[in-house]
Amino acid sequence: MEKPENLGVLNIDTSLYKTRLSKKYLNRIPYEIPDNRKILSFIPGTVLDILVTPGQAVMRGDDLMILDAMKMQNQLKCKTDGRVKNIPVKKGDKVAKGTLLLELE
Repeated sequence: MEKPENLGVLNIDTSLYKTRLSKKYLNRIPYEIPDNRKILSFIPGTVLDILVTPGQAVMRGDDLMILDAMKMQNQLKCKTDGRVKNIPVKKGDKVAKGTLLLELE
């Protein structure tokens, strides 16, 4: 009798199951908790305006920049209180989804 390949343990609601794991499951990217200090582009677009400068103190809810995507102007708001550490993009830059737009201290 042949031994099944890719056997592993799966934890579902604290119950352990011994099962065959697919290549897709084994090669998945693990979930990471989002970092509120990094503002990422949620959609491809163009940076229309940057409303803050490095070193500026910002509060939760403040407007940080305007991103033009799909003919809509999206105002990106601050998720947490902090100080602007880095702005790696400039006005007019075209950005892809997931691009770092702004970083807070």
